[in-house]
Amino acid sequence: MLKKTCLLAATLLAVTQLMAQQNATMITKTVNGAVERTDISEIDRITFTDATFNLNVDGYRILEADELTWPEDRLLPFFMAPASTLRSLDMSAAKLSGEERVMFCALQGLINRTRPRIILYNHNEEPQTTWPTAHSLKTSAISTSMPYTLVTAFKDEIRGLVLYSTERSEHYANLATTIAGIESLLPVTAEVRAKLMANGMDFPIIEDISELTMTTAVDIYNYLYTNYWSRCNHRLLISERPQIPYLHDIGVACGSACVWLDPRTSSERSLLDKMLKDMKPGRDFVLGWYEEERSGIGEATKYGLSTVPGDFFENATVYTAVNKPVKISPVPKRPKLENKVYASVYISDGDNIQYCQHAMAKIFEQSGRGKIALNWTISPALAEIAPMMLTYYYKKATTNDCFVSGPSGAGYAMPYNGLAQTWYASATSSKLLKPYAELTQRCLEKSGLRIITVWDNLSAIQRKVFADNIPYLYGLTFNHNVTGVSTSIQSGWLPIILQTPWYTGSIDDLANNFNNVIKKFNGTAPQFVAGQANVWDAGPDKLVGLKDKLNALSPGNVSIVRADHWFSYYSEAHHLPFNIAMLQDMEVTSSPVSTNVKYAANGSPSDGYMWISKNADGKGWVQLDFKETYKISRYVVRHAEAGGLDPWLNSRDFTIETSLDGDTWTTVGKHVANTAPVTDTSITPIEARFVRINVTNGGTDGYVRIGDIEVYGSH
Repeated sequence: MLKKTCLLAATLLAVTQLMAQQNATMITKTVNGAVERTDISEIDRITFTDATFNLNVDGYRILEADELTWPEDRLLPFFMAPASTLRSLDMSAAKLSGEERVMFCALQGLINRTRPRIILYNHNEEPQTTWPTAHSLKTSAISTSMPYTLVTAFKDEIRGLVLYSTERSEHYANLATTIAGIESLLPVTAEVRAKLMANGMDFPIIEDISELTMTTAVDIYNYLYTNYWSRCNHRLLISERPQIPYLHDIGVACGSACVWLDPRTSSERSLLDKMLKDMKPGRDFVLGWYEEERSGIGEATKYGLSTVPGDFFENATVYTAVNKPVKISPVPKRPKLENKVYASVYISDGDNIQYCQHAMAKIFEQSGRGKIALNWTISPALAEIAPMMLTYYYKKATTNDCFVSGPSGAGYAMPYNGLAQTWYASATSSKLLKPYAELTQRCLEKSGLRIITVWDNLSAIQRKVFADNIPYLYGLTFNHNVTGVSTSIQSGWLPIILQTPWYTGSIDDLANNFNNVIKKFNGTAPQFVAGQANVWDAGPDKLVGLKDKLNALSPGNVSIVRADHWFSYYSEAHHLPFNIAMLQDMEVTSSPVSTNVKYAANGSPSDGYMWISKNADGKGWVQLDFKETYKISRYVVRHAEAGGLDPWLNSRDFTIETSLDGDTWTTVGKHVANTAPVTDTSITPIEARFVRINVTNGGTDGYVRIGDIEVYGSH
């Protein structure tokens, strides 16, 4: 490696990134003497002043784990944008052993920490081109007959080895990987080291744990805790079976501990608890999986932490580095409420990001998709882990495809285990759940998900926490197996409904459960049913048959609808405030516009679907006509930043006005010097047919941008 001292002189464009500070939140650039905020994707090179450091062959600083820029409000650190071409290797085709895959995935983390340059394939359920193409990445394949040439390509960036053996226990692989991340080493067994040497690479052994004699998981991870935990970051804990190393890239890059502890065993649970106690609710999370679902998810929930399931998720260091906002599709307008039965069907298992990456990509290609309205659970954590995956699904979706959050928000949390009738988080305190709810609100708004499927229950206090801290929600769903839980309204606005059935693989089971309501329908008032299908047994090709089954039960009286429409109908029928900007009959007019006028209230704040004024005078207005009178109680304006643009393009000064006739107006909101990406304001309810936003001071370039307008009203 090249050892250099670099003194950076002033240049026309000097890019600075705050490093070695875990709470760094801003990246800036200097243009003509002025310091401006910029985005990581705009940066081509990071430079340092008065610092001694290692450079790779391309002149980039070789970063250590504690030098990553990791803002408090991001699940993962900022990485440099991926290289123009990434070297790819199909590990399955190369027939790599488990120990070799551990080494290659760790190599990926070490190299991609500086700048993503390696992409690895293993699962291969979806075509290998799917995700690189979705992220606009070019790849160059390493011959599967000569996989070690990938290591050779980056040998000058490898400091040395941590030598381990799995003869006494497979858990040494996780211990070695943890050491590799914080010491910038490759984890290898003697056999893998011999292959490196056979390919001309004799790296020094920096740490040797091959002679350790511990045999149990608890003893090995206690050794990790005693000797290395204090040096690991506590933002992210990798929980992964030792022979499944596909999260090692992000774990090694971040300097995270990698463990596999079973909370059903008291000694292992006690050790896991010591680690979880050092993590911060609402910021930190567990990534991976557990030996058993409910005990593992529940144990993290006890400490206010969620788990993002993803044990087979690949290339996190690559896809999180494509740091672009999710492009949320417009929401189709909702027809008028009628006296019929509204049904809604949810598809599992979108909480697991490896399902979103692999199985869902295949299932989403089924020919039955789009023929009836289906609600696809997906992880809102992807908005920060792999945002272009969400954009990929939005691009492919039809108007019958609605995306909702898997359990139970930003990662899988389980305050209550309905099978064991056990509370994992305090049912009488909001302390632990509030940070998780706040994190969920952030991720939901980034990902465009308006409904959460909760497993299994929330106490009355915890339901209030969701209502108080996740205003982006349209509704919550629960599983029917929870004793004593029924559909309810929280805080006067948030519908909480039961899915009956839940996780069924039978279309007949769905129809039979829905018929419990359908057979009571008498045509005098709308009725509502919802249920969940197990995606493994009841994908869209089978679910499409549900439409005929329900129609046979009550011809012409049952409508299968999207979840966002379903909750809108439900709220209207129960005289609750709902987003009336979703209504089909609403009319939008505005001052001169350079985009489609309907973009002002189309359900998407994203760039490309944003209302933009035609004149650069800092002024513009948008008017919504709902065609009938509603009791208006809340308005939401999403500005340019909410759509992924620069914050200085947010509207600064604007008013919100209401009218019954379109001639006489009442100001219900006045905002001056706004800098927030979203203006969400509740008002004293007022009767109105028209709502108008009047901007008098738009973005710094003189144009007015409105990402999206929501107006909440009731009858």
